[in-house]
Amino acid sequence: MGVNVGSAGVPVTFNENGDAPGHYDIYQYQVKDNSTRAYSVIGEWANKLNLNIRTMQWPSGSRQVPVSICSLPCKPGERKKIVKGIPCCWHCELCDGYQYQVDKYNCKVCHFDMRPNENHTGCRQIPIVKLEWYSPWAVAPVFFAIIGIIATLFVVVTFIRYNDTPIVKALGRELSYVLLTGIFLCYAITFLMIAEPDVAICSMRRIFLGLGMSISYAALLTKTNRIYRIFEQGKKSVSAPRFISPASQLMITFSFISVQLLGVCIWFIADPPHSYIDYDDQKTANPKLARGILKCDISDLSLICLLGYSMLLMVTCTVYAIKTRGVPETFNEAKPIGFTMYTTCIVWLAFIPIFFGTAQSAEKVSTAPLNAFTPCRKDKNCV
Repeated sequence: MGVNVGSAGVPVTFNENGDAPGHYDIYQYQVKDNSTRAYSVIGEWANKLNLNIRTMQWPSGSRQVPVSICSLPCKPGERKKIVKGIPCCWHCELCDGYQYQVDKYNCKVCHFDMRPNENHTGCRQIPIVKLEWYSPWAVAPVFFAIIGIIATLFVVVTFIRYNDTPIVKALGRELSYVLLTGIFLCYAITFLMIAEPDVAICSMRRIFLGLGMSISYAALLTKTNRIYRIFEQGKKSVSAPRFISPASQLMITFSFISVQLLGVCIWFIADPPHSYIDYDDQKTANPKLARGILKCDISDLSLICLLGYSMLLMVTCTVYAIKTRGVPETFNEAKPIGFTMYTTCIVWLAFIPIFFGTAQSAEKVSTAPLNAFTPCRKDKNCV
């Protein structure tokens, strides 16, 4: 087959679309010798673009190729945001907050227990922290708890030594020992609250957190009720009221305490205790400060419900303390009990709104002292 030749002696060819291939010269309007202006050939098109960059001129007479403002490569952790209507032009947008770069054009939020790495190109585990024994937030309560335990044991030893003396008998030895047991548990719970949460620790917290106060208030309630019934009965007859013997007093006290234990048992069945990691409490705006806190599954509402029975005993005891405020001066046990219950009510009335206000405050996350915690070791089943 022959080849067709044009009038200029050049072979005539066609591309796959049936079009004749083009050949173009590319010109640029340039300034020469600071005065002469003319078009100069800077390249050609013959199936592909060929430019002679060294012969091209740019504004201000520069020979350096300018950088396109819409085609700069994005840094790690930045996504390309395409300019509307210009597919080849984009802006670099940082993946901020808890986002990381998925691909060139998209960012994605890390999983709830993760935070982005330094350049936001991936995610890593949020550090797990817990209260340590050497933290100032733990040393101070432990110090006062130890002092309280020593003082309580000193009183117990004193009572045992003088167990058969008239003064100890007049105080009601049996209920006094019950009351001292409750006070001891109130101090001892400090160590359970600082210990590393696990199933055993969380279980003991549920049992003993409200038990100490229930024992104390049950003993005080039984005492004040006994005093009230004795003087009320004395106004009517000379016979002694029922259930004022030491054995009866212990039975009444233990019946009050058993209600607290029954409630805890029901709680155990309905919601078995366990520890968990709270990632929301310390999830700050700055991912670098985010922490997961190892906790027991006792919510603020559950804590108030756990202590609610103790508060009921306390209020009832206060009512009886008010009723017995007019007893003779020689019966000096009622007045200190009344004074104790009045001050306790004031403390509780201040504690409840402060506790819930702190728990619901939006500033809790930003102001929590993270230096009171240290990372929890992996071998302690923290995650």
